[in-house]
Amino acid sequence: MAKGGRRVIPGWTGRSYEDFAVGEVYRSRFGRTVTEADNQLFTHLTLNTNPLHFDEAYARSTRWGKILVNSTFTLALVVGMSVPDVSEKAMANLGWSEIRLPNPVFVGDTLYCETEVLARRESKSFPEAGIVKVRTRGVNQDGRVVIDLTRSVMVYKKANAPSGANFPEIREEKDG
Repeated sequence: MAKGGRRVIPGWTGRSYEDFAVGEVYRSRFGRTVTEADNQLFTHLTLNTNPLHFDEAYARSTRWGKILVNSTFTLALVVGMSVPDVSEKAMANLGWSEIRLPNPVFVGDTLYCETEVLARRESKSFPEAGIVKVRTRGVNQDGRVVIDLTRSVMVYKKANAPSGANFPEIREEKDG
């Protein structure tokens, strides 16, 4: 109970190992529209020199006819969108595999994320955690899958998850 009789309701803190069940599907709460700035910044930060990602005149001469969004940005965005449902309580990401990019992403596309739990097991080396394997798909506004990947995540068990209770105590100070 907070000061003054107020009751603080905790926010979503992600799933612990015990909260995952094979076959469950989690969908991202929000879509995210990819901007030109997203693509340019990510492309230049990662030193990707393929002009298809930043040279409009060059891109017009390709089969796409316009700038193509950097595929590693698509990967980062879609994995990030899955974090609240999958890995907010992760001890570690163990790996990504079977990454496929069946359709292109262009500036202005809005992406959504869907993740299905494929498997879960106790960790042999870290008893405070379990391993969850998921399939994550990024889907554009037209329902086309733009990225499909599998990843494994080591997730804390409820009894061992760090508390994350780091909100500071609010001090009421009087003016003057």
